[in-house]
Amino acid sequence: MRLAHVSDLHAFSLDGTNPLSFLSKRLPGLVNLTLHRRQKHPRAILTALIEDLNAQGLDEIAITGDVTSLALESEFKVARRLLDELELGARHVTLVPGNHDVYTLDALLRRPFHHFLHPYATSDSGDDSFPVVRVRDPIALVGLSSARPSPVPFASGSLGARQLERIEERLYELGRRGLFRVVLLHHPPVANRHEILRGLRDRKAFAAVLERVGAELVLHGHEHRDLDATLAGPNGPIPVSCVGSASYSDPRVDRVARYHVYEIQPRPGLPAVMTSRQVRAFDPSTRKFVEAPDAAASWGTAA
Repeated sequence: MRLAHVSDLHAFSLDGTNPLSFLSKRLPGLVNLTLHRRQKHPRAILTALIEDLNAQGLDEIAITGDVTSLALESEFKVARRLLDELELGARHVTLVPGNHDVYTLDALLRRPFHHFLHPYATSDSGDDSFPVVRVRDPIALVGLSSARPSPVPFASGSLGARQLERIEERLYELGRRGLFRVVLLHHPPVANRHEILRGLRDRKAFAAVLERVGAELVLHGHEHRDLDATLAGPNGPIPVSCVGSASYSDPRVDRVARYHVYEIQPRPGLPAVMTSRQVRAFDPSTRKFVEAPDAAASWGTAA
């Protein structure tokens, strides 16, 4: 099975937006986009990304949040059009929200993420509450929501006690079935020097859940860099991988737009195993995604 991990697309659009929408955290966010970041996530890279994903013979795609920049309806419409261009279709593309998708209290209450993107963030049962569980034998995708609105300059998130309880139940059930459990969330679930501003506030509780019931792979975004870590599990360390932004325009080879492709191999009578990871990064000279060295940095701890 070939599983792609994509994150932080940051679609941006102001089409038809009411100026009153910026009487919130969106105003400093818009200023930051205008002065610093607007050209950092060009639509041309997103177009190249969709083309490359469609050409890779993938079985599943996991997207770990921040498909928008300011959680505007105009941006969700752009994000939906992009996702609908993926040939695998919504059944095989699993999405969880990032902090930019729930950027304000209004976005939390009105739920535009679910309104526009629900086919990509719904369990096999039809339930759109988190965790979202999708079984695609030999793997199970378990999508979490760590997205919460926060005041400037914070970009942190949390899972909450109820979701943590449900996560433990689902991971235990899926583990008993012998499935390769892939956990998806936006915020980094490990200790790091940015965690006060950008981290997962209840990461210790989440780490305790994984230590009790386990998982085979944890994928997240948010940091716009390729980063590897581990969390303790009942059968040994659990790999935790952050992928860089899939739309970021940057001259640094370790920051330019990228995504990962995992090979997960089924085994008769045994749980599946991850056999390889490939990095595909945007090449400005050809304006296409190409295979790139896997040079993820090690970072973070469970402490």
